[in-house]
Amino acid sequence: MSTIDFKSIRRDLHQIPELGFQEFKTQQYLLNYLTNLPADRLEIRTWQTGIFVKVYGTNPKKTIGYRGDIDGLPIQEETGLEFPSSYEGRMHACGHDFHMTIELGVLTHFVYHPIQDDLLFIFQPAEEGPGGAKPMLESDIMKEWKPDCIFALHIAPEYEVGTVAVKEGLLFANTSELFIDFKGKGGHAAYPHHTKDMIVTASSFVSQMQSIVSRNVDPLDSAVITVGKMESGTVQNIIAETARLEGTIRTLSAQSMESVKERLEALIEGMKISYECEIEVNYGSMYRQVFNNPEWTNHFMSFLRETNRNLIICKEAMNGEDFGYMLEEIPGFMFWLGVDSPFGLHHSKLNPNEDAIDFAISLLTDYISTIK
Repeated sequence: MSTIDFKSIRRDLHQIPELGFQEFKTQQYLLNYLTNLPADRLEIRTWQTGIFVKVYGTNPKKTIGYRGDIDGLPIQEETGLEFPSSYEGRMHACGHDFHMTIELGVLTHFVYHPIQDDLLFIFQPAEEGPGGAKPMLESDIMKEWKPDCIFALHIAPEYEVGTVAVKEGLLFANTSELFIDFKGKGGHAAYPHHTKDMIVTASSFVSQMQSIVSRNVDPLDSAVITVGKMESGTVQNIIAETARLEGTIRTLSAQSMESVKERLEALIEGMKISYECEIEVNYGSMYRQVFNNPEWTNHFMSFLRETNRNLIICKEAMNGEDFGYMLEEIPGFMFWLGVDSPFGLHHSKLNPNEDAIDFAISLLTDYISTIK
């Protein structure tokens, strides 16, 4: 294992970012690596574009799980790296190339240095959407191999390499995509009284929507509604018949998510009457909160302190992660891994420090080896 250049593996994976459930080259790359490991020490099963790998323990009493995500994002890369994405308009802008590489490193270590218990490594597709964790959790393979505990990490550009940030309880928010379609009546710009202008309607809706958080969510709770994309119209002298808003809802509590959606739908009903139009809402992918099991999280934090790793007790964040579905059924935790990049997650210039790869592999192999 000492001869394996995991930074080179990360660079290979960085060049083939693929969208959710389209990770065919990524899956094949991972399988090519995995099938070169000793076959008598592990078992590999594929699930859609994902992979389950069981690494056999010497005298198993339980199964320890670890999950990494494998998909990229629809972002045009602007890093200037010598190993850029080979796909136009796609990039590993959320660090999943790091996540996969670290997982391969940890898996490889335990193939050659087995512990008592079995290990289950999950290479999960479609974390960025439409969500691979929930269907993978419900798969027959997972039901057969379901681990007794499970862990995951996410890169954190804002922290230095060598830093781990974590907290017990709520780490990431409840999230929901948001798609709203408006349909009115188009026409000539000179005769607005004969039309139902959906640019005016959608613009008014965006403004009114902001009152949902400020006036319907407990100020001691937190919620965010963001519209990131608006499409409408064709040319400057035609009144738009349709409009589409695309955005996201994020809340720190499941109750607030329901409350936000109820108010959103009430606002829609009022807008239909006020602007004499049709409006349809679709919530797309919805992710559960990431809630770190207190017992396991404190066990991990104690390990970090005892081994003099740089630990930060962080605050909860409005990020979304479908690993929350797995933590609903399996005790465990997710933590932030410092990668020291001046550009943040989902940025076209995200460039994590590769020194974090070896640090994370060492950290996780050491930690997992302590689990009794």
